[in-house]
Amino acid sequence: MSAIPDKPALEGLEAKWDEVWSREGTYLFDRARAAASGREGVYSIDTPPPTASGSLHIGHVFSYTHTDIKARFERMRGKTVFYPMGWDDNGLPTERRVQNYYGVRCDPSLPYDPDFTPPFEGGDNKSSRAADQRPISRRNFIELCEKLTVEDEKHFEALFRQLGLSVDWTQTYRTISDETIRQSQLAFLRNLERGEAYQSLAPTLWDIDFRSAIAQAELEDREQPASFHRLAFHKTDGSGDIHIETTRPELLAACVALVAHPDDERYQPHFGTTVQTPLFDVEVPVLAHHLAQPDKGTGIAMICTFGDVTDIVWWRELDLPNRTILGQDGRVLAEAPEAITSDAGRSAYAELAGKTVFSARKRIVELLEESGELLEVSKPFQHAVKFYEKGDRPLEIVSTRQWYIRNGARDTDLRDRLIENGRELTWHPDFMRVRYENWVGGLTGDWLISRQRFFGVPIPVWYALDENGERDYDRVLVPDAAQLPIDPTSDVPAGYTEDQRGKPGGFDGEKDIFDTWATSSLTPQLAGGWERDEDLWELVAPFDLRPQGQDIIRTWLFSTMLRSTLEDGRSPWRNAAISGFIVDPDRKKMSKSKGNVVTPADILDKHGSDAVRYWSASSRLGMDAAFDPQNPTQVKIGRRLAIKILNAAKFVLSFPVPEGAQITHALDASMLTALDGVVREATKAYENYDQARALEVTEAFFWTFCDDYLELVKERAYNQADVGQASAALALRLALSTLLRLLAPIISFATEEAWSWFEEGSIHTASWPEPLGIEGDPTVLAATSAALIGIRRAKTEAKASQKTPVARATIAAPAATIDALRAAVDDLRAVGRIAHLEFADAEELTVTQIELAPVEV
Repeated sequence: MSAIPDKPALEGLEAKWDEVWSREGTYLFDRARAAASGREGVYSIDTPPPTASGSLHIGHVFSYTHTDIKARFERMRGKTVFYPMGWDDNGLPTERRVQNYYGVRCDPSLPYDPDFTPPFEGGDNKSSRAADQRPISRRNFIELCEKLTVEDEKHFEALFRQLGLSVDWTQTYRTISDETIRQSQLAFLRNLERGEAYQSLAPTLWDIDFRSAIAQAELEDREQPASFHRLAFHKTDGSGDIHIETTRPELLAACVALVAHPDDERYQPHFGTTVQTPLFDVEVPVLAHHLAQPDKGTGIAMICTFGDVTDIVWWRELDLPNRTILGQDGRVLAEAPEAITSDAGRSAYAELAGKTVFSARKRIVELLEESGELLEVSKPFQHAVKFYEKGDRPLEIVSTRQWYIRNGARDTDLRDRLIENGRELTWHPDFMRVRYENWVGGLTGDWLISRQRFFGVPIPVWYALDENGERDYDRVLVPDAAQLPIDPTSDVPAGYTEDQRGKPGGFDGEKDIFDTWATSSLTPQLAGGWERDEDLWELVAPFDLRPQGQDIIRTWLFSTMLRSTLEDGRSPWRNAAISGFIVDPDRKKMSKSKGNVVTPADILDKHGSDAVRYWSASSRLGMDAAFDPQNPTQVKIGRRLAIKILNAAKFVLSFPVPEGAQITHALDASMLTALDGVVREATKAYENYDQARALEVTEAFFWTFCDDYLELVKERAYNQADVGQASAALALRLALSTLLRLLAPIISFATEEAWSWFEEGSIHTASWPEPLGIEGDPTVLAATSAALIGIRRAKTEAKASQKTPVARATIAAPAATIDALRAAVDDLRAVGRIAHLEFADAEELTVTQIELAPVEV
């Protein structure tokens, strides 16, 4: 126990108690206790590993506090809480941050420089442009990634400690550590062995800046300007033209067909015929497909390989040729498709070769105008274009060989199992389940897991080379599980030697890495010891809770559900708690791209962590919360509550509880009975992941306790000669103990501080309060509080101090209310300084008469 300060304050509590909690091991996962109790005595959390590529924002504080509240509640309920923390180090966001921070870019062809010093430390305005970034070797680049993520993680941990997350900091993992790489590679090899992982040469969504494939789950639509260009395709039989409208005339050389809806009578006579493409003179068929939109443009579209994802569907289902003209750098390929055979067509293509998409569009429009085959250009308009969520330019579609994991898009049985496992999961709030099911039902392709990047988990395969030194993709070489982790670019497969690398008849290592979600989809396994510590895995899996944001249901939640379904045939968790978004005062979602993100450090420093935790707890799961950094009203209310906790506790503790004290007074029993109701309701709310309701009922009672009950009983509690003094002191102490524990999951620092003034140990490992079962009439406190408010109002209206004595007062109320008031009449007279108090019958409680005592000069 610690001494009660003369002037309790919030300042310094975060550092003080973080140090104590660390020293005492307050939040460590007790393996021995967990083993003794078994799985049902453990509460395990699959904590989101934040991306270590920059700074945390106010949304992290919001959602991670929701998780921490539940962890603290379950710990006080007697569960052994497994609450780890991970850091998502690898992936495209980290690489981009390193590029901009140090002014570098990776060029795998360059040799390692052991003495390399980056040109910048912290970046400058130029370092975000590729042309201004210094090329460095892959190993140098990865070393910088490692260095920067470690620094970012230190800052993240410091902020989370300041916030008061009750994480076991000995249970941490990094998504780029050797052990993580081993587990991630092992899980993939099992997918490969079972036929769930495969590679394929196929159209791929491609980010030309990152030079990497992008998965469906990482897409977002952004509005971009465009215009329709009306072109004339010439019927092969010379009977006229068919007009199409396109926003992508630069892909005309990649056209493989025209397509219209099968029910469109305008084009039914043309199905099965052919037309010649303008400029390039390539003969292409006119086909029917139900995805064509009769009401869009002229109702007939050109299929190019590939303009958008619909082109891929048409290409695949109509069995069309591939005439890709864009390379992985986003420029038109130098060599024209074989289908372009005319001199005029090849000459036109040469005008486009090597150009960017934008420049090619400009030039082909000029060529079409010169040829007279550009009939019309519409006024500019805005339309949705696919972007990588972290990218700056629209995605293109190029043909590449990639690795995939089957996800139910083409497997009805797997899709049904994913839906069923999602329904066995309890969702908080339940409507978020629909978003998951919609995503599963709307998948159009398997999960693309390979990335053409550098900082990540290597895909653990090699390829045998044929006699020409070409990869034989039918002879994939895999390591034994005991060899993991491996890097195929430096390690050698069994039966080969290093001097056979890249040689005919030898081998070649896979250079691609896993998409970061392919590792993050294994967070339960990484944190829980899967294939590393099987005893731990049995104690924590399936996890009790997956907390996360709603925007990554389609990525993190789905991918984790998929890996668990494939590996274990079950959901990886029992509950999913989905937080809402943080929006600015204009109700716009906060995001870096909008420039309205608020970083939490200044808010925490200025208002205190308890105040920020209060703001977070005030919002229900799944609901968006507005935050105005200029006027954070809820944060200020939370700070006021935290300060009041300290002051109220000091005041209550000033009344010693006599030995053998019992509750003998009706008002005391009434208060404790009402508090029992609060305990029941708050406990139920916490159990149901509704921390906002738990806070609402507890806070409302706390203020009644402070503003009314404390005022009503303080005279009796002070008076050692009063026969009711012991009852008041005991009631105050019991209520304080209960209220502090009810508020501890949310107001974690102030409650710990107050608890330390009169109890041993941490409040956060104390037992959760149970109803005391003291029999009392709750109406006594309610009626007396209402009467006290009326007396205060009457004094205020009389422009008198609340300390002004009252010679006579009359309270009118229903008979039952008067009976309740008589049970506490002495306390009411004492707090109101009323010499003579009378009661009168009425339909509602009012102070009908008040006569102030003469003021002595």
